[in-house]
Amino acid sequence: MDVTQLSPLVLAYIGDGVYEFIVRTYVVFQGNRQVNKMHKDSANLVKAATQAKMVKLVCDDLMAGELSVYRRGRNANSHTMAKNASMTDYRHATGFEALMGYLYLSGNFSRAVELVDLAWKKMNEVKGEVSGSE
Repeated sequence: MDVTQLSPLVLAYIGDGVYEFIVRTYVVFQGNRQVNKMHKDSANLVKAATQAKMVKLVCDDLMAGELSVYRRGRNANSHTMAKNASMTDYRHATGFEALMGYLYLSGNFSRAVELVDLAWKKMNEVKGEVSGSE
């Protein structure tokens, strides 16, 4: 199957699960804790606002084809509305999820993990700069 021919919303559909899997794996490897605490950590990382921040931080690191998939996902006309996010964040998150789905279905799961890891590192750097300036 040629994954470039799939609808960006189909890519986002599978990408949502791919990203959730990456997040849950990351949270589990943070150590054995109560499941409700792991769930809270996971929920914070998978919300649309966080995904929107992440994709903005790694946009310059995307290859041309990846950027194209992200943009297709971001610009796709979804018939669902964002529940707990701004429409802008929701669109960026949809683009991010489309990219995750594309990478997974293309056999590039390691690239998806690499981009997520890079985004988290950049988010932590930004947090450090903000808390360090107070």
